[in-house]
Amino acid sequence: MLNFNLDASRIAIIGPGRLGTSFAYKFGRDNKKVAIYYHDADVCRAINRDHLNPKHLTEDLARRVGGMDKVPKLSSHVVATNDLERIVEDHDVIMLSVTTNRLPELLSYLEPLIEKKAGDTCIISPIKGLTSDELTKELITPSQLINNHLVRLKHKYQVVCIGGPFFDVDIALGRPVCVTIAGKRRICRFVREELFQFNRRELNSYYNFDIVGVEACGSLKNIVANIKGVADSLTLGDSFPGTIFARSGVEIRSLSKLLGGDFQAFYSQAGVGDMYVTLSSDASKNYRYGKYFYELYNGNPIETNLNVLSRIDGTPEGPNTIKNVHRYLEKKNMYSPLFQCGYQIFNEGGSKAKMQELLIQSCQLDRRVKEYIGPVSRFLYHLMPNLWYRREKGILANLDK
Repeated sequence: MLNFNLDASRIAIIGPGRLGTSFAYKFGRDNKKVAIYYHDADVCRAINRDHLNPKHLTEDLARRVGGMDKVPKLSSHVVATNDLERIVEDHDVIMLSVTTNRLPELLSYLEPLIEKKAGDTCIISPIKGLTSDELTKELITPSQLINNHLVRLKHKYQVVCIGGPFFDVDIALGRPVCVTIAGKRRICRFVREELFQFNRRELNSYYNFDIVGVEACGSLKNIVANIKGVADSLTLGDSFPGTIFARSGVEIRSLSKLLGGDFQAFYSQAGVGDMYVTLSSDASKNYRYGKYFYELYNGNPIETNLNVLSRIDGTPEGPNTIKNVHRYLEKKNMYSPLFQCGYQIFNEGGSKAKMQELLIQSCQLDRRVKEYIGPVSRFLYHLMPNLWYRREKGILANLDK
């Protein structure tokens, strides 16, 4: 980015799902001019007419506040449009509030618009998911995907990631929320000061340099939430959830490091803070997904998945992420018993009794016996992380237990 003469008084949000709508509420309360992009003109007209989102979030807000008549309206500063070219041309700050699987297609539309745009762009990504790079087949985070797609335009934009812990209903209702802002220091300072400092009792933010680590934590904890939803439906007792939390931390830290992040991200609010609320609250789509999956399970994971999704407003990110993570773990020969368990539960079928057995094996029968990384392993892990620690198969798999 060549300069920081960005206009933060106007903000564009691409994708009026639950999270995009919640940020529209927040920025509207802060007297920002907010333009929401959605491809469906009828939905745009409904938002402009009723100042409510007819597709997402509104019904959940009604349940929270005690009736549809009590649901707050979007500010008059918030307008919806299906004109993507105007969205890009007229706004320096653009939030991409879409699912990971829709991001590549969206970036294909955005690339020529950003290229011909006169000024620079700050792209804000609250997206939580991991996908495979089209060329290298490596597992990548949303910011890495954005940078790969827009590599020719790196002088015209910068990316900022928003990490948790947060739920969309809390942001929409103005309840106390604290987010993580990750990326290059200067652009993150701009976002924090210009967008998130107007009412810190509602929304505060902290800076983290490790954008990849923050995104990895935000994505991988959704898989753990899916697993925790199943575990809470089983007769595993009150102690077992603590083991799931702790052992998943081991796997998240290791995988985050392989993706290019840093260990410290997991110990931040975007790591343990976000994971705690995602694993313990019915407000979490991914936690509910696991509970519904067990409740509706009929032996066919594909049919069950469709039945579960029909009961959830919005798209839980975990089910798609675990498929991409599974392929990556096999490619990297990485030992990850809990994530392997998650893949088997949600994709390979079997009985409900098998789900319980898989969970017990993944936590109680982990072949690693140490709860820490020894000094030799720590040194070799930093020296050659793709070869040394937590191998699934081969000679190295048995050298550090």
